[in-house]
Amino acid sequence: METNPIKILIADDEPDIIEIISFHLTKAGFEVYTAKDGSEAIEQAQLHIPDCIILDIMMPKRNGFEVCEYLRSQKQFDKTLIVLLTALNDEASHIKGLELGGDDFVNKPISPKVLLSRISALFRRILPSTNDNKTIQIRDLIIDPVQYKTVLNGEVFTLAKKEFELLFLLAEQPGRVFLRNEILSQVWGNDVIVGDRTIDVHVRKIRAKLGVDCITTVKGVGYKFDY
Repeated sequence: METNPIKILIADDEPDIIEIISFHLTKAGFEVYTAKDGSEAIEQAQLHIPDCIILDIMMPKRNGFEVCEYLRSQKQFDKTLIVLLTALNDEASHIKGLELGGDDFVNKPISPKVLLSRISALFRRILPSTNDNKTIQIRDLIIDPVQYKTVLNGEVFTLAKKEFELLFLLAEQPGRVFLRNEILSQVWGNDVIVGDRTIDVHVRKIRAKLGVDCITTVKGVGYKFDY
């Protein structure tokens, strides 16, 4: 049975970058769409509903941060991976991108092979091991990996991909302390380079969105689900 190709949108104001990324992604079997600025990126995203969006941060009309924030506010992009391209190799920019819903960063100048590897790693990590995708229910909290849905007190909450994966991983084994390196490996994968602050940002966002402190920080060690 044939499967539909994975759709990827590339948004960058540099034609050379779009050309080289498009070439390598198309060669790898992805269905590729392009946009030259932030406004066009939103238009193309709404038209094609891509599985992954590669966003340059420094774009005209609407920058990558603005586009990322807007897309994350739209329910149809809940499951869309967002990779930010940046020449801003500073911690503050990376944290801001993660807080706005980005899944990964790739620094410029771009290595097409590295970018392809990072995207492939993200798709392999769409969900962590989920014991045959069984729904987790702990008191009034339901975490459904099939529908990608988190329900608390009957209210449905929208979590970004990595937020959901992190919550599911911890909630599978309540009370168990997961080491930081273990979390990075199981949620982000060994092929994706992210820092410890990445976990901190995602935990903070989960707590804020759900309005409950269901994840406990074990100082100097890691995190555990405690609800």
